[in-house]
Parts: sequence; structure tokens; C-alpha cells
Amino acid sequence: MVRSMIYGLIAVILPTLVIAHPHSAASQMMRSCAGRPEIVNFLDKNFAEKLTAVGLINENAILEVYAAESGTWTLIVTDVHGISCVLLSGDSWDTMPVLPGLAT
Repeated sequence: MVRSMIYGLIAVILPTLVIAHPHSAASQMMRSCAGRPEIVNFLDKNFAEKLTAVGLINENAILEVYAAESGTWTLIVTDVHGISCVLLSGDSWDTMPVLPGLAT
């Protein structure tokens, strides 16, 4: 159980670090990136996804999770210039309650 959680975290952290690190303009054009308002509007209108979780990656980027009641979810990274890039998306999102006594 713990091992699968660690692998899951690594699967999210590694792509996030790659996106948060500066790249050439040519490589940035290969990703699904746009201004944050456009991405947020697209996720709301097309999937009814709302901001569910947010975390600071470093002083240059934040990670945001958008999810819908239907279970769809999207993970985006937004930089200090307001450009957001879609990292991952999927189905079957489920928010887990915090367990008492569990150090987080």
C-alpha cells in the first residue's frame, strides 16, 4: 500500500518538475498550454471541473487539480506569467478523507 502511494507520488512529481523547469520555446509549443483563464474556462464548460486542490511547486509554478462530480480530473501547472499547461487528465477522481492520527 505504501509502496503504491510512493510510486503514485513519483509519477506526479517527476512530470511536474519537468514542466516547472524552464524549456526552450520550441519544446513548450509541444504541450497543451494557454493562459490560465482559458484553461480554467475550458475545463469548466467542457467537463464541469472545478478547482479541487492546489500546491506550490516552487517560486515559479503552482500545481492545480480540477475535478468534476462525474469523476473526470485534470492536473495543470501554472507559471508566474499566468501560462497553464495540462499535465495529466483522467477519470474516477475520488477525494479521500484525512484519517485521524495519520501524519500528512
